Amino acid sequence: MTDSRDSMTASGRSYWRWPTAFPQFAMFAGAIDNALSARRLIVLIPFGAICGLLIYRLLPSEPQLWALGVAGAFLVAACIVVRAHLVALRLVVIALSLWSGFSLLPLHGALFGTEMLYAPAYGTYSGTVTRVLNSSGGAQRVILSELQALEGSRDPIVRRARLFVRSGPDISHGDVVQGRMRLAPVPSPVVPGGYDSQFHGYFDGVGAFGNTLGAPTVIKAENAFDVLRFIDTIRRAVGQRIDQVLEPPEAAIARALTIGDQSGISDDVRDTMATAGLAHVLAISGLHLTLVAGGVFLAIRRGLGLSYSLSLRWPLKKIGAVAGIAAALFYLALSGASVSAIRATLMLILVFGAVLAERQALTMRNVALAALVLIAIDPSSIFRPGFQLSFAAVVGLVGVYEVSRDRSDHQRSVFGSILRFFGGLAATSLIAGLATLLFAAYHFQQTAPLGIVGNMLALPLVGFVVLPSAFVSVMLMPLGLEWPFLSLMGWGISIILGIAEFVAGASGGISGSPLLSPIALIVGLTGLAWFAFFTGRERYAGPLATIPFVILFGLDRPPDILIADTTQAVAVRDTDGFGLISGQTGSFAVDAWSETYMAPIVSTNSTAQCDSIGCFVTAPGGFSVALVKDIGGFDDDCRIADLVIARIPATASCRTMTQVIDQYDLQTGGVHWAAWDVEAGEFEIRPAITDTGRPWRPGSWR
Repeated sequence: MTDSRDSMTASGRSYWRWPTAFPQFAMFAGAIDNALSARRLIVLIPFGAICGLLIYRLLPSEPQLWALGVAGAFLVAACIVVRAHLVALRLVVIALSLWSGFSLLPLHGALFGTEMLYAPAYGTYSGTVTRVLNSSGGAQRVILSELQALEGSRDPIVRRARLFVRSGPDISHGDVVQGRMRLAPVPSPVVPGGYDSQFHGYFDGVGAFGNTLGAPTVIKAENAFDVLRFIDTIRRAVGQRIDQVLEPPEAAIARALTIGDQSGISDDVRDTMATAGLAHVLAISGLHLTLVAGGVFLAIRRGLGLSYSLSLRWPLKKIGAVAGIAAALFYLALSGASVSAIRATLMLILVFGAVLAERQALTMRNVALAALVLIAIDPSSIFRPGFQLSFAAVVGLVGVYEVSRDRSDHQRSVFGSILRFFGGLAATSLIAGLATLLFAAYHFQQTAPLGIVGNMLALPLVGFVVLPSAFVSVMLMPLGLEWPFLSLMGWGISIILGIAEFVAGASGGISGSPLLSPIALIVGLTGLAWFAFFTGRERYAGPLATIPFVILFGLDRPPDILIADTTQAVAVRDTDGFGLISGQTGSFAVDAWSETYMAPIVSTNSTAQCDSIGCFVTAPGGFSVALVKDIGGFDDDCRIADLVIARIPATASCRTMTQVIDQYDLQTGGVHWAAWDVEAGEFEIRPAITDTGRPWRPGSWR
């Protein structure tokens, strides 16, 4: 499938011939025919794999392994049969990429999946620490594997558990610990379509969340050299040095930028940074790795280039590329290797690899290769906001660069260079913001209307002060000389926080976004694939077409009622937001509801009438809701309420009279969302869990 073969056979292909009466179709078909070359085909492969992953995720039950094998064998045979017909072969390859994506999650589940804890377990357990997630203020979050029940405790059955250690000795990778623990099932989504901890926990092998009851005991410390333990020791030492020099909130952000530990960042700081369009600064991603690795590349190349003799004898560009790869890998290890950091590191390795091979570095093919590697390593990551945001941003930036890179680059004055620098920051912020707008709006219900201003003011500080100071301070920590550079880093962070507060205040409370349905993500993915695949002006047609499609099909409506599954919280829409008829404010679910639907939730609903049997609400929206606490309340409430909510089993007669959400519904469907349909005279009800038979749901293995 070489380009020369494409040119030789292009005139003889008949796959895209159209009647001459329809020249517009012939022109469009010709554009596809030219684009569907070997070099562009690879761009579609990760999108095909993502589509396969989406189809698997939406299935009501697990596919049969024999069916996957038969489908794969059929597609491989089809590749052999149509190998002489280029367009047909490439279409089969795309189908094969879709099958590969569809098969990846079952394969990863078989290799790394775990049975999920169904009910809380208390007892004495021992286990091996396989990862230290973060360590701050004497508390640690760790991943514990090889769990064993001691002293007659119930077998936890899970492969791994995420454990919060409140106090006790420092725990490192490889240590075997023992102590009293409380293990709880991994929580289900707090809203329909929200982040699914059970799904991601299953593929990560984490089947339970928990905490220690008292300080655990290290019964066996790992003394042999271990790479992960060595990296964990370095990360912990770096974090301690930062805490010794800086104070909150600068220290928390410095830890996030250096070792990837965001546990100390307050919610207020996160909200302010997000409103200012600077939330990406807190998570180590392509920006940070590019600045560090690119800075090392330029420093090595320019520094050695000062010697005329070295510049003649040594390949300085290639030496700088090797140093850039080393810096990127070091920063990746130090940062904790998040999904966005791994993706950025793969991109940088491909870019620097192209420099070493004397090939073009920034291409959509490199983006596709990086995405394919990451999808193969961690296929469930495509459902995480981090992957979607970083992938969309890189596709947008590289796509615009591909269109504009052929423009002539004339000599510029100093003023012109400065103007170009800040223009580049504005353009980068605008392109990345537009590329990620739909995904950020869906996951966080928040946009940054003045994000360009925030990035133009803050990114020079990030690139020229904060990250260089962090890198130099880490290099000088073995000598104990990090204090001046950490202080400079803290000064830069404080200025960035001031910028974020100014920009967030100037946004005027317009950072919220309309509620979007999952269909909006499908539309966004389609527009992104179009933009990545085509190379000319027609590539912009896809993203532009997403706007009317999202408006027509991607907008969602807010709920009128929200019902928690594991707490007592029931929120019903009131005059100025939601009011609780059961439960308390401040819980995780209630706070998540308020943030997701951008409405305050107060402790008492103004129209609720409650007694020992239950509560009855006549809402301003024209519907009535009854919360039944005792079986005796069903007789009256089921006759007059539009919806009956109960945490006990409802009677069969009640279900014949009105809509009901009872104990069984909450146990199987998790959190419930309900919205009143005036025309139909009933509620639209959405459970957060619709795939109870999938292996990541507790109890599905029974």
